[in-house]
Amino acid sequence: MKKFSWRLFFILTVVIVAIIYVIPTFKPSVWPYKKINLGLDLQGGMHLVLEVETDKAVEGTIERLAQEIRETVRSAKLQDVFVETKNGMKLSIEIADINREKEIQKLLDKDFRDLRMVSRAVDDESVRLTLDLPDEEVRHIKQLSVQQALETIRNRIDQFGVSEPDIRLQGTNRILVQLPGVTDTQRAKELIGRTALLEFKLVDESVDPHVAEKRGAPPGTEILYQVRHDPATNREIKTPYVLVKRTLLTGAYLTDARVQIDSQYGEAYVSIKFDSKGARIFERITSENVQNRLAIVLDNTVYSAPVIQERIAGGEARITGYFTTEEARDLAIVLRAGALPAPVEILEERTVGPSLGADSVRKGLISMLAGGILVIIFMVVYYQASGLIANTALILNILLIAAGLAAFQATLTLPGIAGIILTIGMAVDANVIIFERIREELNVGKTPRAAISAGYERSTLTILDANVTTLIAALVLFQFGTGPVKGFAVTLSLGVIASLFTSLILTRAIFDYFLINRKIKRLSI
Repeated sequence: MKKFSWRLFFILTVVIVAIIYVIPTFKPSVWPYKKINLGLDLQGGMHLVLEVETDKAVEGTIERLAQEIRETVRSAKLQDVFVETKNGMKLSIEIADINREKEIQKLLDKDFRDLRMVSRAVDDESVRLTLDLPDEEVRHIKQLSVQQALETIRNRIDQFGVSEPDIRLQGTNRILVQLPGVTDTQRAKELIGRTALLEFKLVDESVDPHVAEKRGAPPGTEILYQVRHDPATNREIKTPYVLVKRTLLTGAYLTDARVQIDSQYGEAYVSIKFDSKGARIFERITSENVQNRLAIVLDNTVYSAPVIQERIAGGEARITGYFTTEEARDLAIVLRAGALPAPVEILEERTVGPSLGADSVRKGLISMLAGGILVIIFMVVYYQASGLIANTALILNILLIAAGLAAFQATLTLPGIAGIILTIGMAVDANVIIFERIREELNVGKTPRAAISAGYERSTLTILDANVTTLIAALVLFQFGTGPVKGFAVTLSLGVIASLFTSLILTRAIFDYFLINRKIKRLSI
C-alpha cells in the first residue's frame, strides 16, 4: 500500500508538471511561460541558402599583408619600394634600387615568412618580386572564413530575437538559415547579409571630391559616398568624400554598440565602445589629427565625417547618419556580432506563408486525431475495460510529449507530428504485450492480482528492449540528421520515454487501484 502511495504521488507530480508546461501553448494569458515552438513548415518563415565568398577572405588577407609590408618598409626608412596587390590573390613588391633587394628579403624572412615567392623579375636597375600564400594557408583561410561567418550570422540572429532558428553548414562554403515566424523578410536579409566592416579613415581635404569624381582619386586615396534619404523628395542624396585609403582603426576592437537618442535633436544614433587597445589607438588618432575630419565608414559607405575638435580618451564614439530607431538597432546588432570575414551571397530564398503553415498544422492534427480515435476504438473493442486503461495512458502520453517539447524548447515540425502519430501506435503496442501476457496467466487459472503481477514482470524486459533500441535509433537521427529529421527524432525520443512511463507505471497503478482499493474479482480484458 505504501509502495502504491508513492507511485501515485509520482504520477500526480508528473501529470501536474506536464499540464503546467502545456498551458502556455494554449492559454498564454493564464500562464505566460515557454510554449511549444513551431518549425518553419508549420508557422511559416524564411529559408535561405547563403554562399560565403571565400575568395574575398583571401583577398582581404592579401590586402592586409600588403598594408603591413608598406608600414614595415616605411618604418625601416627604405625608399622607392612600391607594394600593391595583383589580381587580389598575389602581392607585387617593386624595388626601384636593386641594391635594396637584400634588405627587403631580410624583412620578408623576418616578419612575413609565410609568404611564398612566386617569381622574381629584373628590369634594368629595378626588381619586381611576386608573392602569394601557400595552398594550405589559402584552404585554412577559406575554411576559417566559413566558420566565422556561421558564428557571426548566428550571433546576429540570436540578437534579432528569432525563436529556434536553424543555422548550419551545407557543403564546404554554404550556410543554411531557417527562421521560423519571421515576417519582415527584407530586414532579416539585410541583417544577415551585411558585411559590417567598420573602418575609421581620414578625409583628404586637399582634394575637391567633385574634381576627383571626374579625374579619378589621387594615389593612396579613394572616393566613398555618404548616402542620405531625403523624406521630402523621397530621393537618395549621395555626398562624395575623398578618403585616405589607409585604415586607422577597425571594428575589431569594439566591445559594445548601443542605440541612443540625441537629447537635442531627438535623432537615433549608435554609441560604440572600444576595448583598452582600441581606446589607446583611438586616443592617439584623435590627438594626432585635431581639426582634421575622421570618416566613419561601414561597408564602404561613409556614415559621418566629423571634425576632430580635441583628443578623445575613454574609447567611446558615436555613429550618426539620419537613422530611424529600427535602423540604428539593426546597425548596433551587426556591430556587436562582428563583421563577416567575407561577403555572403543569397543563392536560394524561400518564404513559407503562415497560411501554408496553418494548413499543415490542421492536416497534421486531423491525421493524429484520426489515428488516435481508431486506436482507441480498437483497444476498447478488443480489450474491453482494460482497453480504457490503455487509452487513458495514450492520452497522457500525448500530454507528456507536448510538455517535453515546451520544457526543452524543442521545435515541432511536420515530421515531428508524424513522430507523434508513430508514438501513438508504439504506446498501445506496449500495452498489447502486457495485456496478452495477463490473458495467458488468467487462462492457466491465476487470480487477477497474480495474473497482473506476472504479466507486468514478464513483459517489462521485452518492452524495455524494444523501446531502448528505438530510443538509440532516434538519438542517432538527432545527432546526425538535419532539420526535418531532427524534428522527427525529437518527438520520437520524447514519445518513447513517455510510453515507457505510461505503460509500465501508470497502467500498473490503475490496475492496482481497482484490485486493492475497489477489490474487483474479475478482469475485463
